[in-house]
Amino acid sequence: MCEQNHSGLFFTCALVEQLGRDLKLKRCDVVKALGVNGVQMILGHADVFHCEPIEKVSDDMQQHFGLPHGQFDNVAAARYAVPDIWTIGKVYARLIEDVSGQDDVAETLVAVYTSWIDEKLCDYNSSLYYQSRDYIAECYRVGHVIDA
Repeated sequence: MCEQNHSGLFFTCALVEQLGRDLKLKRCDVVKALGVNGVQMILGHADVFHCEPIEKVSDDMQQHFGLPHGQFDNVAAARYAVPDIWTIGKVYARLIEDVSGQDDVAETLVAVYTSWIDEKLCDYNSSLYYQSRDYIAECYRVGHVIDA
């Protein structure tokens, strides 16, 4: 994957996190609402979108896609330090890079966010999101959290 795609993927994943926090939605629900076409649009314009504050881009995307509000608040439920959107964006971007192979990045992003691992990575009271990149990718590949 070229560097431009990597930075676009990283921004897109951070934006999904920002949207989830702003709208109180599970990240899988944000991605489902965007759909593959919405994800492709954001990935394709990430180099422009990143020039604005991510909070503004989040507001713009909420309006553009008519995204719903929900009740999910993993930030409030966290008992420990909450990772920022960039940290979580990096975790997802790396996972998507590690499992995408030759697949379309947007389709892989949707597959990852709508899989079982999204619930685990969004639980900031667990330790999965700060585990090693290789460990997270292997957990995804086998379909469950591997006992250490």
